[in-house]
Amino acid sequence: MKKSVRYFIQGSVQPVFFNKFIKENADKLGVKGFVRTMEDGRIEIFIEGDIDAVERMAPICKRGPEHSMIRNVEEKPEHFQGFAEFKVLRI
Repeated sequence: MKKSVRYFIQGSVQPVFFNKFIKENADKLGVKGFVRTMEDGRIEIFIEGDIDAVERMAPICKRGPEHSMIRNVEEKPEHFQGFAEFKVLRI
């Protein structure tokens, strides 16, 4: 079974390091989608893939790399989109 989730992360994070951390973990777990820093400073993460991999990725997204201080996480279930890879997007 497949699963898709979108996260909006708010807190004190260094976007370049945060996005790299998320991409590295997504690649390790084999999930697809994207991460990007939004204009308002939030980090948006869209992940999809096998349920187990997406569920293993969830706490990584909510925690972030060392020294991240996450204040709020908004989580939304999404429709499966069929991404071919995981990318760091630039606005």
